[in-house]
Amino acid sequence: MTLKIAITEDDYRVASIHEGFLEKVPDCEVAFKALTAEDTLMKLNHHDVDLILLDIYMPDRLGTEIIAEIKTIHPHIGIIMISAGTDRDIVEQALQNGVFDYIIKPVTIERFVEAVESFKQFRATLDEREEVDQRFLDDYFGRQKGGKNESLPENTPKGIDPLTLKKVQDILQKEVGITAEEMGEQMGASRTTARRYLEYLISENECQAELEYGIVGRPERRYYKS
Repeated sequence: MTLKIAITEDDYRVASIHEGFLEKVPDCEVAFKALTAEDTLMKLNHHDVDLILLDIYMPDRLGTEIIAEIKTIHPHIGIIMISAGTDRDIVEQALQNGVFDYIIKPVTIERFVEAVESFKQFRATLDEREEVDQRFLDDYFGRQKGGKNESLPENTPKGIDPLTLKKVQDILQKEVGITAEEMGEQMGASRTTARRYLEYLISENECQAELEYGIVGRPERRYYKS
C-alpha cells in the first residue's frame, strides 16, 4: 500500500526538504503541499490522505488549532507535528489531540524517516487486523507515551526506534537467515534502514552475519539470530 502524505509548512524551502526526505521512504507519495492552515483544510477535502506532516506556526492559524477539523475531514488520518515550537502548553495540546509523533526543528533525515516508517508500520499492522490485542495496544501506547513496556527493548541509541527494533527481532526469530533487503521488505522499510537495525543487533550480540556468495554479483551479508 502506498502511503499518501500531505505536507503543511509555511516555508516552501522547508517543505521541499521534507518532500526530499520522503523519497527515502519506500511506498510513500506526496498528496499535496500547503503553506497555510486554510489551504490545508481546503485541499484535504479534495485528496485522500493517510498522514499529514503538520507545522504549528502558520500565517493564519496554529496547526494545533486545526487538528479537530482535520480529523473531521479524515477521521483515520495520522498526524506528525514538525515544528520549532517547544512551549509546554503547545506540545501538551498536540499530544492530547492524539498526534502520532512530534519532531522539533531542525529535523534530521534519520529522525524524519524513522517517524514516517513507524507510522507506516503501525498503519499496515492495524489494517491487517479485524481485532487488536493487548500487546499491540501496549506497543502503540508505550511508544506514544514513553511509558515502560517490558515487551520492547529499552535504552536504544538515537536512530533505533524500540518498536521497529522489536519488529526486526521478531522477524529474525522466525527466519533461518535473512538479507537486509529481505528484512526491509518484511518490515516495510528501506534496505538501508533494515541493515542499520541488523548491524545494531550484531553489536548487541543478538545476531551474526555471514557472507553469502551467489552465482553472479558481489557477496551479500546474510543475518542469523545468535
